Amino acid sequence: MTTRLTVAQALVRFLAAQYTERDGVRQRLIGATWGIFGHGNVAGLGQALLEHAERMPFHQGRNEQAMVHAAVGYARQSNRLSTHAVTTSIGPGATNLVTGAALATINHLPVLLLPGDIFATRPADPVLQQLEVPYAGDVSVNDCLRPVSRYFDRITRPEALIPSALNAMRVLTDPVETGAVTLALPQDVQAEAYDWPEEFFAERTWTVRRPGADPTELLETVHTIRAAKRPLIVAGGGVHHSRAEEALAEFAETTGIPVASTQAGKGSLRHDHPQDVGGIGHTGTATADELARTADLVIGVGTRYTDFTTASGTLFAHPDVRFLNLNIAPFDGHKLAGQTLIADARSGLQELTDALRLHAHRVAGGYATEYTEDKERWEQRVDACYEVDEPDTRPTQPQVLGVLDALVDESDILINAAGSLPGDLHKLWRTRSRDQYHLEYGYSCMGYEIPAAIGVKMAAPDRPVWALVGDGTYLMMPTEIVTAVQEGVAIKVLIIQNHGYASIGGLSESVGGERFGTAYRYPSDDGSYTGPPLPVDLAANAASLGMRVLRAKTVRDLREALAEARAADTPTCVYVETQTADTVSGAPPAQAWWDVPVAETATRPSAVKARELYERHVSTRRRHL
Repeated sequence: MTTRLTVAQALVRFLAAQYTERDGVRQRLIGATWGIFGHGNVAGLGQALLEHAERMPFHQGRNEQAMVHAAVGYARQSNRLSTHAVTTSIGPGATNLVTGAALATINHLPVLLLPGDIFATRPADPVLQQLEVPYAGDVSVNDCLRPVSRYFDRITRPEALIPSALNAMRVLTDPVETGAVTLALPQDVQAEAYDWPEEFFAERTWTVRRPGADPTELLETVHTIRAAKRPLIVAGGGVHHSRAEEALAEFAETTGIPVASTQAGKGSLRHDHPQDVGGIGHTGTATADELARTADLVIGVGTRYTDFTTASGTLFAHPDVRFLNLNIAPFDGHKLAGQTLIADARSGLQELTDALRLHAHRVAGGYATEYTEDKERWEQRVDACYEVDEPDTRPTQPQVLGVLDALVDESDILINAAGSLPGDLHKLWRTRSRDQYHLEYGYSCMGYEIPAAIGVKMAAPDRPVWALVGDGTYLMMPTEIVTAVQEGVAIKVLIIQNHGYASIGGLSESVGGERFGTAYRYPSDDGSYTGPPLPVDLAANAASLGMRVLRAKTVRDLREALAEARAADTPTCVYVETQTADTVSGAPPAQAWWDVPVAETATRPSAVKARELYERHVSTRRRHL
């Protein structure tokens, strides 16, 4: 039995019938579709979404990249078990997807991309917005999406959709393979009719696996942990994706092993858990980084070991340090020449806990006392950063976080991605719940925060959701404020004005760049941007896009404005200018190095001095083999 539909109509019906299931919980895989329409998709997918509006919810976006960010935010908040699709026209609409696709794939977060494509039948050559490639007739701008997609296909005939759509769902629901999935849809094929087998539209449930550990690997892992004197756990984003937070807490409590967290893994334990020692690496705490320097065994759980985590290969300094990696992805499990335990994070931790409990294994009491006392000293530094002596003055950036810290509870979700805020948050923020801390630091994409907040709020409509942005990030992508207003998505946006790229300004200064080109100021006679701040009013801009805006000039104002915003049931923005406009933040400096190469030859004294320091740091780098 068959049903005659266009390719686009068939795809929408198919997507509406896909489900995931994990731990006995079943939910829809594609919760909605975002779209901006042009000639490449308006008559195909646009018509199909109208035709099947009762099957597939639709959201209108303003920027194609931002639509992907919103879908990714929704997917992360949904534990990768549900996501959104994104459709665009051909040409610039399609290429605008590339940044969002890269972000999704780097962070192992599922999103389905449905860009329009040039005619498969080529009735005219070229058509509007077509890229002509002299050596290949089957290339379009959508091929830019190949390297940033975990699965890519171009549907040049209707019947090709059937295997391709099934493969797309397989990749989206695979905890190892997941990321951006692209089905490029030629505009003529979208509108072409075909007799589809009814079985194609039957409900399908894709089981998200929780593979357990290999018995031999598990036995070797237990032996390795029992032999270690100063073990340290590095919790990555895989802990959250697996919902392994409780299993990690039980493992840490049973063994006494301290837990440091990457940006993606922060919140794996609550900030006040006895074994939590805070963020690790370049943006980490002194407590975690000192433990990392002296650890003889590093137990990575669901982490990719980026250069921020390893301090560019300089952090793990113990001469006999070894790595033990619990990861569902063999590619990540083998990093740093690590001993592997290839398994789902929750399953692997539960098996490890049971095995070590049989041996009554626990770290030495002196080691636990050491990291507990170090953590207490770090918390005193956090208190000092948050402390306010003069409530009627402008706040520093850490004081802004301190005011927010005093206001929120475990229901609040904070979203950030770029600038100086990730460093301050990783060091200072006291995470109260498993999903409160939402940092996109795999791609560190400026402009992610506001659209991602919309996606997160759609997935968690009853929770306060905050997008924390600096002025540089805000100017990258404020357009989805219009979407939040239109859809009634009551996100809270906190704009921190420091007149430029403060984070990169600080980095520039440290590597001999003298903050060149990093400030939002008028140019001076020498060509540097060191004149007065620009007369840009970001609060007025947000208000012009339809958002309610609260301005805060002092710490006292800020407390009132944030409380009012938190209680609001409409999209609300709080705008504050920080006290230290020409410095990064005033938070504790980096507790570990990060490799940003410095000019090997230079005449300016700042660069010469920076190069000398760089060479000292580089000399401490290790290759862990």
